[in-house]
Order: sequence, then C-alpha cells, then structure tokens
Amino acid sequence: MYKENIQSVVEVIENYFDGLFTGDIQKLKQVFDSHAWLYGNIKGTPYEKNLEEYLEGVKNRKSPESLGESFAMEILAVEVLDNVATAKVRIPMLGFNYYDFLSLACFNNRWLIVNKLFVHVE
Repeated sequence: MYKENIQSVVEVIENYFDGLFTGDIQKLKQVFDSHAWLYGNIKGTPYEKNLEEYLEGVKNRKSPESLGESFAMEILAVEVLDNVATAKVRIPMLGFNYYDFLSLACFNNRWLIVNKLFVHVE
C-alpha cells in the first residue's frame, strides 16, 4: 500500500508541475482541494490566497512554457503516513526560485493538495 500511495502522490505533484508550467487552470483544479490555502513569501512580501484567488493569478500571467522557459521543476522529498503526505519541491520559473512545501490528504482514494507553503530563495 505504501508504494501505491507514494506513486499516487508523485502523480499529483507531476500534474501540479505540468499545470504550473503550461498555465493549465483545469489541471491545477484537479490536484488541489477546493478549500486549499496558499501561503508564502516572495522577496519579503507575504502572500496568502485561497485557491480561487491563486488560480486567477495563474490564469492572468504568461506561462513558463509560453515564454520558452526550460522545465526544471523537481521533487526533492515525499513522505507518506497513512492518508496524509508532505512533499518538498523546487519550482524555478518566471525568474524565481521557489521552494514549495505541499501538504496532501487522501479523500475517497484520491490524493489532493490541501495546503501550499512556499518561499522564493535567491
């Protein structure tokens, strides 16, 4: 069961990466719980948004793919315990070097991101 859970979490994260890179709002909606919150710090400026506010921002910016950026997102760590998981990922895009700490939960055999905590590191 553990291997299946790890693989399912990795698939969610890979779809998250793809949605970010291509700007695919529908793909991002599929990987986040509808009540997810996103918190962060971008160059010293606090960031706090609910999922709809976050998706609106993604929708209104150019995607890294459309700007000709190379895909360089990577999973650094994943930990799964029963029906909860955490992941540390690196998201270099749009001139930023983000590190995300994702919290995931399994609802009705479906893994979803319930919280995103992130920071831009120079």
